[in-house]
Amino acid sequence: MNKVFEQYRPRAVLNLAAETHVDRSISGPAAFVTTNINGVFELLNASLAYWQTLTGTDRDSFRFVQISTDEIYGAIDEGLADEDAPLKANSPYSATKAGGDLLVRSFHETYRLPTVTTRGCNAYGPRQFPEKLIPLHILRGLSGQSLPIYGNGSNIREWIHVDDAAAGIVAALDRGTPGEAYNLGTSDLHTNIVLANHLCRHIDRHSGRADGATARKIEFVVDRPGHDTRYAMNSAKARAHLNWQPRISLDDGLRTTVAWYVDNPDWWTPITRGRYDLSRLGATAAVAKQTAHQS
Repeated sequence: MNKVFEQYRPRAVLNLAAETHVDRSISGPAAFVTTNINGVFELLNASLAYWQTLTGTDRDSFRFVQISTDEIYGAIDEGLADEDAPLKANSPYSATKAGGDLLVRSFHETYRLPTVTTRGCNAYGPRQFPEKLIPLHILRGLSGQSLPIYGNGSNIREWIHVDDAAAGIVAALDRGTPGEAYNLGTSDLHTNIVLANHLCRHIDRHSGRADGATARKIEFVVDRPGHDTRYAMNSAKARAHLNWQPRISLDDGLRTTVAWYVDNPDWWTPITRGRYDLSRLGATAAVAKQTAHQS
């Protein structure tokens, strides 16, 4: 990393690198520690060493932007989590992201490295790896497979289109105050079953099926271990201080996302034939046993 900084002399570091899927973190947490904690530490160390060589406006304008997640707040049973809410991560994924956030905070407080942290809700959109809920359901739905929903589908998530998420990150880079964190949310909160039914309607329309055809493929499966019941953030700070707000409605975002996957099988077909076959990930032995018994 030191050689990279020397060669390219960046004005900022945006750390979007992470192991991100909760299911994968259940069955293989070590990779999440390596990337989301140790990796962040290495980036911070290299950034600090580089920043300390800068002078004048180059030093003043440098930023390290950490891209984090609403999952570090854990389950929010009621109300909204603001940036000062306690960190109550409940999965290996969210715990390692919280650890990375705390390292970032420590490098600002201890060494005065100008860091900014963004905490986004569930992002979706084109080119998302199909292990995530929305692309998983799109691709399984298009192929006539079942659409798995954990538990009874009552878990609540907040959703943001990738374009709005990216715009929030850029706003934090350009206008964020060093040492601060910013929630990037939309207030588009829905249970997983409501979201799935909404998505099914768009799949039906884009594939020429009768309304309700895809929704009949929804299947409730054994819940994810430690599944958080509800995520919900207060994003007023980002709107007020970053001059940012989401612009893409959930309905428009889902419609255009389904259309993209329908129109781009050349992008996702090699993935589903090689790296990932749209099956369940991260099942513990107990979950696997229950799933086998039910089937």
